Amino acid sequence: MAVEGIWDLSISTPIGRIKAVVELSRQDGVLTGTAHEGEESVPLSDITLDGDRLTWKQSVTKPLRLNLAFAVTVDGKTLTGTSKAGRLPASKVTGLRRAVPAAGEH
Repeated sequence: MAVEGIWDLSISTPIGRIKAVVELSRQDGVLTGTAHEGEESVPLSDITLDGDRLTWKQSVTKPLRLNLAFAVTVDGKTLTGTSKAGRLPASKVTGLRRAVPAAGEH
């Protein structure tokens, strides 16, 4: 399953909904990625794809300094799952992959 691309995520946290963008690509057969939220950009680590289940870890500094663990199920251009920070309750995550412009389109 291909998960590469730009994903618009919505994370329902106890302090409100957070919008984030995750970019996934494959280099030498290995998935790599970056998460963007506001002005902050952080690398993803431990990215694993097992069938339709995608997991990764990332750190954030706003609104709190946290290490997040994501576990989502990818279904075509949508994903659903959770984000968990330590002992805090899991937050629901939904995402939509951006359409890739066809060659020649801008």
